[in-house]
Amino acid sequence: MPELPEVEALAGFLRERAVGLVIAGVEVGTINVLKTFDPQPSALGGMTIDGVARHGKFLDLDVGGLHLVFHLARAGWLRWSDALAATVIRPGKGPIALRVRLADPDALDGAGSPGFDLTEAGTQKRLAVYVVRSASEVPGIAALGPDPLGPGFDREALAALLAGKRQQVKGLLRDQAVIAGVGNAYSDEVLHAARLSPFAIAATLQDGEVDRLYAALREVLTSAVAAASGKPAKELKDAKRAGMRVHARTGQPCPVCGDVVREVSFADSSLQYCATCQTGGKVLADRRMSRLLK
Repeated sequence: MPELPEVEALAGFLRERAVGLVIAGVEVGTINVLKTFDPQPSALGGMTIDGVARHGKFLDLDVGGLHLVFHLARAGWLRWSDALAATVIRPGKGPIALRVRLADPDALDGAGSPGFDLTEAGTQKRLAVYVVRSASEVPGIAALGPDPLGPGFDREALAALLAGKRQQVKGLLRDQAVIAGVGNAYSDEVLHAARLSPFAIAATLQDGEVDRLYAALREVLTSAVAAASGKPAKELKDAKRAGMRVHARTGQPCPVCGDVVREVSFADSSLQYCATCQTGGKVLADRRMSRLLK
Protein backbone atom coordinates (compact mmCIF):
# COMPACT_ATOMS: atom_id res chain seq x y z
CA MET A 1 0.00 0.00 0.00
CA PRO A 2 1.35 3.45 -0.87
CA GLU A 3 1.96 5.40 2.33
CA LEU A 4 2.92 8.98 3.13
CA PRO A 5 6.37 9.00 1.43
CA GLU A 6 5.16 7.41 -1.82
CA VAL A 7 1.99 9.51 -1.96
CA GLU A 8 4.05 12.65 -1.36
CA ALA A 9 6.37 11.60 -4.18
CA LEU A 10 3.38 11.00 -6.48
CA ALA A 11 2.07 14.46 -5.58
CA GLY A 12 5.44 15.97 -6.49
CA PHE A 13 5.53 13.99 -9.73
CA LEU A 14 2.07 15.25 -10.73
CA ARG A 15 2.97 18.81 -9.79
CA GLU A 16 5.82 18.66 -12.29
CA ARG A 17 3.95 16.84 -15.05
CA ALA A 18 0.29 17.79 -14.78
CA VAL A 19 -0.13 21.23 -13.18
CA GLY A 20 -1.02 23.77 -15.84
CA LEU A 21 -2.43 21.19 -18.24
CA VAL A 22 -6.09 20.94 -19.17
CA ILE A 23 -8.12 17.80 -18.57
CA ALA A 24 -9.27 16.62 -21.99
CA GLY A 25 -11.40 13.82 -20.63
CA VAL A 26 -11.99 11.33 -17.83
CA GLU A 27 -12.83 7.70 -18.62
CA VAL A 28 -14.25 5.37 -15.98
CA GLY A 29 -13.20 1.75 -16.24
CA THR A 30 -14.76 0.53 -13.00
CA ILE A 31 -17.94 2.26 -11.94
CA ASN A 32 -17.71 1.26 -8.26
CA VAL A 33 -14.43 3.15 -7.93
CA LEU A 34 -16.48 6.37 -7.90
CA LYS A 35 -17.64 7.28 -4.40
CA THR A 36 -19.45 10.49 -5.40
CA PHE A 37 -22.00 11.28 -8.11
CA ASP A 38 -22.23 15.07 -8.10
CA PRO A 39 -20.29 16.61 -9.75
CA GLN A 40 -19.84 13.97 -12.44
CA PRO A 41 -16.27 13.20 -13.60
CA SER A 42 -17.20 14.74 -16.96
CA ALA A 43 -17.43 18.12 -15.18
CA LEU A 44 -13.63 18.13 -15.02
CA GLY A 45 -13.30 18.22 -18.81
CA GLY A 46 -11.85 21.45 -20.15
CA MET A 47 -10.63 22.57 -16.73
CA THR A 48 -7.01 23.27 -15.78
CA ILE A 49 -5.14 21.42 -13.05
CA ASP A 50 -4.11 24.23 -10.72
CA GLY A 51 -2.37 22.25 -7.98
CA VAL A 52 -1.77 18.90 -6.31
CA ALA A 53 -1.92 18.27 -2.58
CA ARG A 54 -1.56 15.31 -0.25
CA HIS A 55 -3.82 14.60 2.72
CA GLY A 56 -2.50 11.56 4.57
CA LYS A 57 -2.64 8.84 1.91
CA PHE A 58 -5.07 10.79 -0.30
CA LEU A 59 -4.02 12.65 -3.46
CA ASP A 60 -5.94 15.80 -4.29
CA LEU A 61 -5.91 17.47 -7.72
CA ASP A 62 -7.33 21.01 -7.67
CA VAL A 63 -9.06 21.29 -11.04
CA GLY A 64 -10.51 24.72 -11.62
CA GLY A 65 -12.12 24.81 -8.19
CA LEU A 66 -13.27 21.21 -8.23
CA HIS A 67 -11.18 18.46 -6.68
CA LEU A 68 -10.33 15.05 -8.08
CA VAL A 69 -9.36 13.08 -4.98
CA PHE A 70 -8.24 9.47 -4.89
CA HIS A 71 -6.99 6.91 -2.40
CA LEU A 72 -4.94 4.07 -3.89
CA ALA A 73 -5.76 1.63 -1.06
CA ARG A 74 -3.80 -1.62 -0.85
CA ALA A 75 -3.37 -2.59 -4.50
CA GLY A 76 -3.97 0.63 -6.42
CA TRP A 77 -1.38 2.61 -8.35
CA LEU A 78 -0.95 5.58 -10.65
CA ARG A 79 0.56 4.90 -14.08
CA TRP A 80 1.68 7.96 -16.03
CA SER A 81 2.07 8.02 -19.80
CA ASP A 82 3.47 10.78 -21.97
CA ALA A 83 1.30 9.46 -24.80
CA LEU A 84 -1.83 7.56 -23.79
CA ALA A 85 -3.36 5.14 -26.27
CA ALA A 86 -6.13 6.73 -28.30
CA THR A 87 -8.46 3.80 -27.63
CA VAL A 88 -11.13 4.58 -25.06
CA ILE A 89 -11.03 2.14 -22.14
CA ARG A 90 -13.95 -0.27 -21.83
CA PRO A 91 -15.73 -0.46 -18.47
CA GLY A 92 -15.12 -3.72 -16.67
CA LYS A 93 -12.28 -4.75 -18.97
CA GLY A 94 -8.76 -4.87 -17.54
CA PRO A 95 -7.17 -3.35 -14.45
CA ILE A 96 -7.72 0.34 -15.33
CA ALA A 97 -10.24 1.87 -12.94
CA LEU A 98 -9.95 5.46 -14.17
CA ARG A 99 -8.12 7.25 -16.99
CA VAL A 100 -7.42 10.99 -17.06
CA ARG A 101 -6.45 12.42 -20.43
CA LEU A 102 -4.64 15.74 -20.51
CA ALA A 103 -4.25 18.26 -23.29
CA ASP A 104 -0.63 19.30 -23.87
CA PRO A 105 -0.42 22.37 -26.12
CA ASP A 106 3.25 21.61 -26.80
CA ALA A 107 2.68 18.04 -27.99
CA LEU A 108 3.42 17.27 -31.63
CA ASP A 109 0.52 16.30 -33.88
CA GLY A 110 -0.12 12.58 -33.66
CA ALA A 111 2.12 12.15 -30.64
CA GLY A 112 -0.75 11.24 -28.35
CA SER A 113 -1.91 13.02 -25.23
CA PRO A 114 -0.28 12.68 -21.81
CA GLY A 115 -2.22 11.50 -18.81
CA PHE A 116 -2.48 8.81 -16.21
CA ASP A 117 -4.37 5.67 -15.31
CA LEU A 118 -5.45 4.57 -11.87
CA THR A 119 -5.12 0.80 -11.76
CA GLU A 120 -5.92 -1.84 -9.15
CA ALA A 121 -4.72 -5.42 -8.93
CA GLY A 122 -6.17 -8.27 -6.89
CA THR A 123 -9.72 -9.17 -5.96
CA GLN A 124 -10.28 -6.72 -3.10
CA LYS A 125 -11.30 -3.56 -4.92
CA ARG A 126 -10.81 -0.68 -2.50
CA LEU A 127 -9.40 2.08 -4.71
CA ALA A 128 -11.61 5.13 -4.22
CA VAL A 129 -12.14 8.21 -6.40
CA TYR A 130 -14.07 11.33 -5.45
CA VAL A 131 -15.05 14.41 -7.45
CA VAL A 132 -15.93 17.11 -4.91
CA ARG A 133 -16.06 20.86 -4.50
CA SER A 134 -13.84 20.74 -1.42
CA ALA A 135 -11.43 18.04 -0.26
CA SER A 136 -13.02 18.23 3.19
CA GLU A 137 -16.15 16.64 1.69
CA VAL A 138 -14.27 13.33 1.48
CA PRO A 139 -15.09 11.48 4.72
CA GLY A 140 -11.63 9.92 5.01
CA ILE A 141 -9.95 13.33 4.74
CA ALA A 142 -12.34 14.99 7.19
CA ALA A 143 -11.48 12.30 9.77
CA LEU A 144 -7.68 12.46 9.41
CA GLY A 145 -5.43 13.04 12.37
CA PRO A 146 -2.41 15.37 12.19
CA ASP A 147 0.30 14.89 9.59
CA PRO A 148 3.47 13.60 11.30
CA LEU A 149 5.62 15.80 9.06
CA GLY A 150 3.47 18.87 9.54
CA PRO A 151 5.05 21.96 11.13
CA GLY A 152 2.89 21.74 14.25
CA PHE A 153 3.57 18.10 14.97
CA ASP A 154 6.16 18.13 17.73
CA ARG A 155 7.12 15.72 20.50
CA GLU A 156 4.42 17.07 22.81
CA ALA A 157 1.77 16.62 20.13
CA LEU A 158 2.72 12.96 19.85
CA ALA A 159 2.72 12.55 23.64
CA ALA A 160 -0.80 13.97 23.75
CA LEU A 161 -1.97 11.43 21.17
CA LEU A 162 -0.48 8.57 23.17
CA ALA A 163 -1.80 9.68 26.56
CA GLY A 164 -4.61 7.52 27.88
CA LYS A 165 -4.65 5.22 24.84
CA ARG A 166 -4.91 1.54 25.80
CA GLN A 167 -4.14 0.68 22.18
CA GLN A 168 -1.05 -1.18 20.99
CA VAL A 169 1.38 1.33 19.54
CA LYS A 170 1.56 -0.50 16.20
CA GLY A 171 -2.20 -0.10 15.74
CA LEU A 172 -2.13 3.49 16.93
CA LEU A 173 0.49 4.47 14.35
CA ARG A 174 -1.68 2.94 11.61
CA ASP A 175 -4.88 4.63 12.78
CA GLN A 176 -5.48 7.42 10.27
CA ALA A 177 -7.74 9.25 12.71
CA VAL A 178 -4.78 9.50 15.10
CA ILE A 179 -1.83 10.08 12.73
CA ALA A 180 -2.29 10.58 9.00
CA GLY A 181 -0.28 8.75 6.37
CA VAL A 182 1.49 5.92 8.20
CA GLY A 183 0.56 2.34 7.31
CA ASN A 184 1.75 -1.17 7.93
CA ALA A 185 5.19 -0.85 6.35
CA TYR A 186 6.38 2.41 7.88
CA SER A 187 4.94 1.60 11.31
CA ASP A 188 7.20 -1.48 11.31
CA GLU A 189 10.15 0.69 10.32
CA VAL A 190 9.43 3.41 12.87
CA LEU A 191 9.04 0.94 15.73
CA HIS A 192 12.28 -0.81 14.79
CA ALA A 193 14.14 2.51 14.72
CA ALA A 194 12.56 3.47 18.07
CA ARG A 195 13.45 0.07 19.60
CA LEU A 196 9.85 -0.49 20.71
CA SER A 197 7.67 -3.60 20.68
CA PRO A 198 4.73 -3.33 18.28
CA PHE A 199 2.53 -4.57 21.11
CA ALA A 200 3.60 -1.96 23.66
CA ILE A 201 0.56 -0.11 25.03
CA ALA A 202 0.62 3.53 23.97
CA ALA A 203 -0.38 4.96 27.33
CA THR A 204 2.38 3.08 29.17
CA LEU A 205 5.30 4.46 27.17
CA GLN A 206 7.84 6.26 29.34
CA ASP A 207 9.23 9.70 28.50
CA GLY A 208 12.39 8.27 26.97
CA GLU A 209 10.37 5.87 24.82
CA VAL A 210 8.15 8.72 23.61
CA ASP A 211 11.32 10.66 22.75
CA ARG A 212 12.61 7.72 20.70
CA LEU A 213 9.28 7.18 18.99
CA TYR A 214 9.00 10.83 17.97
CA ALA A 215 12.57 10.95 16.68
CA ALA A 216 12.09 7.70 14.74
CA LEU A 217 8.78 8.82 13.25
CA ARG A 218 10.27 12.03 11.90
CA GLU A 219 13.57 10.51 10.77
CA VAL A 220 12.13 7.44 9.03
CA LEU A 221 9.44 9.38 7.18
CA THR A 222 11.69 12.33 6.28
CA SER A 223 14.34 9.99 4.91
CA ALA A 224 11.77 8.01 2.93
CA VAL A 225 10.28 11.17 1.43
CA ALA A 226 13.76 12.33 0.41
CA ALA A 227 14.58 8.93 -1.12
CA ALA A 228 11.33 8.90 -3.12
CA SER A 229 11.45 12.53 -4.22
CA GLY A 230 12.03 13.04 -7.92
CA LYS A 231 11.57 9.39 -8.87
CA PRO A 232 9.13 8.51 -11.66
CA ALA A 233 5.91 6.90 -10.47
CA LYS A 234 6.91 3.53 -11.92
CA GLU A 235 10.05 3.37 -9.72
CA LEU A 236 8.48 4.22 -6.36
CA LYS A 237 7.38 0.70 -5.38
CA ASP A 238 10.86 -0.74 -5.87
CA ALA A 239 12.43 2.22 -4.07
CA LYS A 240 10.13 1.66 -1.09
CA ARG A 241 11.01 -2.03 -0.86
CA ALA A 242 14.72 -1.30 -1.13
CA GLY A 243 14.56 1.15 1.77
CA MET A 244 12.92 -1.21 4.26
CA ARG A 245 15.06 -2.51 7.14
CA VAL A 246 12.61 -4.99 8.71
CA HIS A 247 9.27 -4.75 6.92
CA ALA A 248 8.75 -7.63 4.48
CA ARG A 249 12.21 -8.99 5.37
CA THR A 250 11.20 -12.00 7.45
CA GLY A 251 14.10 -14.41 7.92
CA GLN A 252 16.76 -11.90 6.91
CA PRO A 253 19.31 -10.48 9.34
CA CYS A 254 18.47 -7.30 11.21
CA PRO A 255 20.74 -4.55 9.79
CA VAL A 256 21.37 -3.24 13.32
CA CYS A 257 22.15 -6.31 15.43
CA GLY A 258 22.24 -9.24 13.01
CA ASP A 259 19.42 -11.18 14.69
CA VAL A 260 16.82 -12.71 12.38
CA VAL A 261 13.84 -10.53 11.45
CA ARG A 262 10.67 -12.22 12.71
CA GLU A 263 7.02 -12.01 11.70
CA VAL A 264 3.60 -12.04 13.31
CA SER A 265 0.83 -12.96 10.88
CA PHE A 266 -2.80 -11.93 11.06
CA ALA A 267 -5.82 -12.70 8.86
CA ASP A 268 -5.02 -10.17 6.17
CA SER A 269 -1.68 -8.64 7.13
CA SER A 270 1.57 -9.24 8.96
CA LEU A 271 4.17 -7.28 10.86
CA GLN A 272 7.93 -7.69 11.08
CA TYR A 273 10.23 -6.89 13.98
CA CYS A 274 13.59 -7.70 15.56
CA ALA A 275 13.35 -9.41 18.94
CA THR A 276 16.82 -8.28 20.03
CA CYS A 277 16.25 -4.63 19.14
CA GLN A 278 12.59 -4.31 20.12
CA THR A 279 11.38 -6.88 22.67
CA GLY A 280 14.39 -7.63 24.83
CA GLY A 281 14.99 -10.88 22.99
CA LYS A 282 11.49 -12.24 23.61
CA VAL A 283 9.70 -13.69 20.60
CA LEU A 284 6.14 -12.59 19.89
CA ALA A 285 3.59 -15.38 19.45
CA ASP A 286 2.54 -15.65 15.82
CA ARG A 287 -1.20 -15.56 16.27
CA ARG A 288 -3.97 -12.98 16.38
CA MET A 289 -3.91 -10.89 19.57
CA SER A 290 -0.36 -12.09 20.22
CA ARG A 291 1.31 -11.51 23.55
CA LEU A 292 4.92 -11.89 24.58
CA LEU A 293 5.70 -15.52 25.19
CA LYS A 294 6.25 -16.32 28.84
